Amino acid sequence: MDLDAVADELYGLRPEDFTAARDQRSARARADGDRGLAKKIGELRRPSLSAWASNLLVRHRPDEVEAVIRLGEGLRRAHHDLDRAQLRDLVLQQRTVVNALSRQARQLAAQNGHPIGEDARREVEATLHAVLADPDAARQWAAGRLVKPLSAAAGFPAVGSAALRSSRAGSVATSPPPAPETRKDRAADREARERLTQARKGAKDAERQLRARRDEAATAIREADEAQRRLDEAQRHVRDLTEELKRAEDELRRARTTRHRAKERAGECDRAVREARLQAEEAAVRAQRLERHGRDADTGA
Repeated sequence: MDLDAVADELYGLRPEDFTAARDQRSARARADGDRGLAKKIGELRRPSLSAWASNLLVRHRPDEVEAVIRLGEGLRRAHHDLDRAQLRDLVLQQRTVVNALSRQARQLAAQNGHPIGEDARREVEATLHAVLADPDAARQWAAGRLVKPLSAAAGFPAVGSAALRSSRAGSVATSPPPAPETRKDRAADREARERLTQARKGAKDAERQLRARRDEAATAIREADEAQRRLDEAQRHVRDLTEELKRAEDELRRARTTRHRAKERAGECDRAVREARLQAEEAAVRAQRLERHGRDADTGA
């Protein structure tokens, strides 16, 4: 057990599970005789809800992490080089990526049992802006162990079309003649443009992946709705069959009862027929006796 492994585990847990798990790991390290590690584990702080959502984003969307880092490098380079045209494109991509990733963070938080509100969502967006503006913030974010939201010490200045035009016009009127461009400058410029191209490609890849995942989510929702519809239909069918079976069982019980009573009546009737036959036979015997007795009496007279 080492600190990095424990931290990776803890900051992947839900906030309400963090403290108990941290104390358990600290106690285990102390029981193993590593009091220094136990102390360091015990000093790990529970993340805020927005920091936890940002950590989820890093852990579940590693491709987007790389794209954001590349976009931040391109933005910082464009600001440094005052490349207004490229900067304008990248700022638009920045807004798109930040909005898309903040939505993904909210979805992940909800899927993991903690929907986040507007305040936490704004903190997630502030963290993403800090990541784009500050390489140190980017490294902290990419580790997936944030305790609280990040904020950039100095953000990117606003870039509007009017400001860009006025800045470009002012630079023509007041700037001194440019120094001759050296081979080293051209190489640096090519390198910067290559990084910018990579950042743009990373942002576009992130957007494509986002659209693909949205399509997958929409398909999954449709399939879930259809499955629910089939389940409801099957449950209704089962209820109908159950009710029909109950009616059939009731009819069967009534038929058995009727059959039993009919058998009892048939038995009673059979007994009555036998008794009547016996009585008829006895009556016939008595009648024969009386008839013989009458004939004998007439003969004797």
